[in-house]
Amino acid sequence: MDVLVPIDGSDGSFRALVFAAEFVRKFDATLHVVHFSDEATSATDEILSRARDVLESADIESEPKLSTDMRLEFRPAERVGENVLELVTENGYEHVIMSHHGSGTVDRAILGSAAEKIVRSEAVPVTIVP
Repeated sequence: MDVLVPIDGSDGSFRALVFAAEFVRKFDATLHVVHFSDEATSATDEILSRARDVLESADIESEPKLSTDMRLEFRPAERVGENVLELVTENGYEHVIMSHHGSGTVDRAILGSAAEKIVRSEAVPVTIVP
């Protein structure tokens, strides 16, 4: 089974990554980690480095990827959700593990929710880590 974990640098996304590392070990699956950004920066390098540390400490052989195929929009979380769904379709990922920031109704109306978009798509099983 191929499992995709999108990370955004938040503590929640790294909790999801730690959970995913244990999940793939238990189910003999392959872990794929991606960070979406509109460009590569020192911040994206730091996020990927932190992800490498998590993977290395879990003894998982996987290289986190940076996807810069991101269009800046008013609803960036919704676009991330679309990007994740595109990767699921293109690469045949069978499960997505990600965090949810627990945004309130107003925040969700303004910013959208990547996790909510993926869950509602029903395209792939999703595990949400709080």
